[in-house]
Amino acid sequence: MIGQTLAIQGLHKTYPGNEHPVFDGFDLEVEAGNLCAIVGVSGVGKTTLLNCVAGLDHWEGGEIKVGDAPIPEGSEARALYRRRSVGLAFQQPHLLPEFTVRENLRMPLLIEGDVAPEAESWIDQLLSTVGLGALGERMPGQLSGGEAARAGLARALVRKPALWLLDEPTGNLDPATAEEVFGFLLSLQAELRPTTLLVTHNPGLAERCMRTVRLG
Repeated sequence: MIGQTLAIQGLHKTYPGNEHPVFDGFDLEVEAGNLCAIVGVSGVGKTTLLNCVAGLDHWEGGEIKVGDAPIPEGSEARALYRRRSVGLAFQQPHLLPEFTVRENLRMPLLIEGDVAPEAESWIDQLLSTVGLGALGERMPGQLSGGEAARAGLARALVRKPALWLLDEPTGNLDPATAEEVFGFLLSLQAELRPTTLLVTHNPGLAERCMRTVRLG
């Protein structure tokens, strides 16, 4: 698995009632397989940028392309784009509490109808990579904050997406645990090579990415 080049050209985005655009002709290109940190003060548009790339938000002008294909129009087409091309992880991992860790990772594959034996082996590989190989049968409520964050990162890659979009995945963790989780993030990035945008307020983590883009 390797990501695809992300190209943003002339992005123009405003919110209703706000006369000042969040983005006004914004350009960005991230090479395939690159890990790019997105930094800047609160409110400058970091999460909005991720939402646009994920097809969760609309914009008024410009184009966002993944590989050679622009993000499609229409809610159904964008939902399909997200399922097939985008892995999302947030500050809160949003694991489904009534399912085990393994079942949480399996869920996106079930939605796609992929229940082959190879899929279970892939889940095993991901759990091992993030240090949860022995915890797959635990419920989310039995995990520490760091373990839950790692499970969220793994779930975001289970469909082998071209893009990995991470919004402060270590933001709720203490410094030592954040460092541990970031180490696993780097391991996943190096092994699977998705094209990754990482929103972070932590300058130490941003410095260890392949590239840093500052908004604002």
